[in-house]
Amino acid sequence: MLVEHTTVRSNLRIADIMTRNPVTVKPGQTLRAALETMDTHECHHLPVISPNGHLVGVITARECRLALRLPELVRDDWHNLETIDQLTVRDIMNTNVVVAEPDTLAKEAARLMLLNYATCIAILLGETLVGIVTVSDILVAFVSSF
Repeated sequence: MLVEHTTVRSNLRIADIMTRNPVTVKPGQTLRAALETMDTHECHHLPVISPNGHLVGVITARECRLALRLPELVRDDWHNLETIDQLTVRDIMNTNVVVAEPDTLAKEAARLMLLNYATCIAILLGETLVGIVTVSDILVAFVSSF
């Protein structure tokens, strides 16, 4: 039985675990808009898409928290901050985005995350964003395989 689980886990592809068509933001949007989007969609990672539709970065809840100099990212703490409307996504997004294709093995995605200290990977088909995989997605897939 263990052999079957190992086989399933070793053949698992990113396409099987990714969030398809993720919610995105644009570089010129305010930090408030990004945080409200994260809040509404209950996510911590947002791909940043240029006006011409290309992936140009990723903004994470951690980057938002650090930019606002908050110990935790609690809506009551950030909602009334003045700087939230002055900072844009472009100001704090990570432009060194780890990317992969949907056919990439999940174990390779985990390896890429570890090597690059990344908490998410943008999934591209050609130049089109088709999904996102987070550390949580990798953990859920791993735990589900037992």
